[in-house]
Amino acid sequence: MKDIIHGKAYVVGDSIDTDQIIPAVHLVYSMKIPEERQFYGRYALCGLPETSQGLPAGNIPFTAPDRFKSDFTFVIAGTNFGCGSSREHAPFALQEAGAEVVIAESFARIFYRNAVDGGFVIPFESRARLIEQIRTGDVLTLDTRTGVLLNVTTDTEYLLDPLGDIAEILKCGNVFEYARRAGMMA
Repeated sequence: MKDIIHGKAYVVGDSIDTDQIIPAVHLVYSMKIPEERQFYGRYALCGLPETSQGLPAGNIPFTAPDRFKSDFTFVIAGTNFGCGSSREHAPFALQEAGAEVVIAESFARIFYRNAVDGGFVIPFESRARLIEQIRTGDVLTLDTRTGVLLNVTTDTEYLLDPLGDIAEILKCGNVFEYARRAGMMA
């Protein structure tokens, strides 16, 4: 986990489920074969409603039709992000697309644990309703140590909830590497 993350925001709505993050039709690709796994990035967030519940993302695709990587580093969401099925493919798809951070008002617990345990994306919880204050394309800088998020575009600062104990897991890369380093497994 990097201390400072800088990039563009992609704003979605409330209750974005795992089928919107990566539709089931795209779960045919291997997560281990590089030529196939890149398709998870290509199709990340392609299941969003056309206007993302009326929010600013609108018709801007998360990943352009001819690319496997997104221009967006941050996903900014409302409540209950990652609800739905328990598949780890959802945070994996966001990582494959190049997203590093998801900031939401709240997360479905299974998405949150999959994101942390796999070290796919950093799940920060916001104290404010950021989907009404940040726009798709805004440039953001996040200090992961302090939880301070700066919207460079509007020069507005937000304080996110601290990561707490999961910060150590994310610093190690995933829960298995954390367990190895902590001497919990060989």
